[in-house]
Amino acid sequence: MVDLFVYGTLRHLPLLELVLGRSGAALDATPAHLPDHGAFAVVDQPFPAIEARAGHRAPGLLLRGLTQEDIDALNFYEGGFDYTLRRVTVELEAGGTAPADVYFPDPGLWQTGAPWDLAAWQADWGALSLRAAEEVMAYRGRLTPAEVAARFRPIRIRAAAWVAAQNRPEDPDHDLTRDVVVHEHKRAYVNFFAMEEMDLQFRRYDGSLSPVVNRGAALVGQAAVVLPYDPRRDAVLLIEQFRAATYIAGNRRPWMWEPVAGLIDPGETPEQAAHREAMEEAGLTIDQLETVTRVYPSSGASGEFLHIFVGVCDFENIAGGGGLESENEDIRSQIIPYNDLMRGVDDHSYQDMPLVTAALWLSRHRERLRQGEPD
Repeated sequence: MVDLFVYGTLRHLPLLELVLGRSGAALDATPAHLPDHGAFAVVDQPFPAIEARAGHRAPGLLLRGLTQEDIDALNFYEGGFDYTLRRVTVELEAGGTAPADVYFPDPGLWQTGAPWDLAAWQADWGALSLRAAEEVMAYRGRLTPAEVAARFRPIRIRAAAWVAAQNRPEDPDHDLTRDVVVHEHKRAYVNFFAMEEMDLQFRRYDGSLSPVVNRGAALVGQAAVVLPYDPRRDAVLLIEQFRAATYIAGNRRPWMWEPVAGLIDPGETPEQAAHREAMEEAGLTIDQLETVTRVYPSSGASGEFLHIFVGVCDFENIAGGGGLESENEDIRSQIIPYNDLMRGVDDHSYQDMPLVTAALWLSRHRERLRQGEPD
């Protein structure tokens, strides 16, 4: 049996239960703190790190009597964050002290900031972290902690997209608790993207349940798409890059002309992502974002959700672009007159659906944008 002191996100009981794979009701959990240490927010991350600092008290829970199975599960989860166990002595809130193991980050791994606040984390990141942990723990026995760590950013992006989808309006015509029955949920593949499968039944229009069917979905996350438009020049800026997916599918033209686009990071709004991607990929500062639509581009196969914009801007101010080397992006851009854009739409030159969608929206709103009128 092992006694463990937790000071960060594992103080959130639903997360602890998910990682352990069992109810926390039977856990022997006692409020405690680690003297001369503090839990501090990690810069640009939603979780904390513990550091030795004189005069501070790191609040937490002492979990007594954890089994080896519990520790193995926790080691898998925390191992992905480069945390290792170290023996300390904690002070119990009811009085007295007790020895316990604590997960400490490797020295110099993280840059820390202000003291970490559990309640604020629960409000802002709790649901996302639970969804991400659910995916992480599904790979236990299939991936190493290091392999999970290498995939953790896209895991969090997918989790953020799932939370956002859960927050959209419910279907008024269907009760999902009654009209969809999930028999098995399988996470078949994970890398930058993921493939998930379910054996499920759904309510048919005659009122009966369908037979059990197997269906899969490619899960990517949410993406912001922005077609830059300069109303003074009456022109758009397109980017071109190699797309492995279309090449793998057999397309003989895998270099695609597209709008600017990129995945939305957790904690980032679609608008913020649109501005960021416009600068990274095209070197553009967007002056005004016009919402085109918010859609699933291929609802039969993919769970990706797109926020499509037209970005009003001045092409005189292009500086940089080309994408991020860290993401192996190799992007070129081209300014195209509006009439040439629409000619390409009409003669089916463009293969990218978000580009065609944004172009058709622009054709309806172009005169308003050229006159500088608000929507």
